[in-house]
Amino acid sequence: MKIQNLISYCYFTHFPYAILPLMSENMTIAEFQTFIRERYFKTDSTRGIAKTFLWLSEEFGELAHALGKFERGDTDLENLSEEFADVLAWLTTLANITGIDLTEAIHDKYIKDGGPEGTK
Repeated sequence: MKIQNLISYCYFTHFPYAILPLMSENMTIAEFQTFIRERYFKTDSTRGIAKTFLWLSEEFGELAHALGKFERGDTDLENLSEEFADVLAWLTTLANITGIDLTEAIHDKYIKDGGPEGTK
């Protein structure tokens, strides 16, 4: 067993809720969706779709603010990165509580049969 796998095994066995530090830097969309589901689903589903969408909307506002600062030359990439991550996490939360598999949705919309026609 590789040392990293052994460390991961011990870490997960003894600290099952401390997942973040061991997550792959190159995780898939499915892995991220599973992580968000396992960590937040109970709270998210109790909050419901409408209130969760409000949280997502707030995060879009924070991302818009960070992008505006970036456009004006304030290159706080750490903050911008965090806001992108927050939007992705809240979008993933909505997918989870509505039962949408993001990998499947992305594949069906953008990959299957060549994806949509035209360019954006």
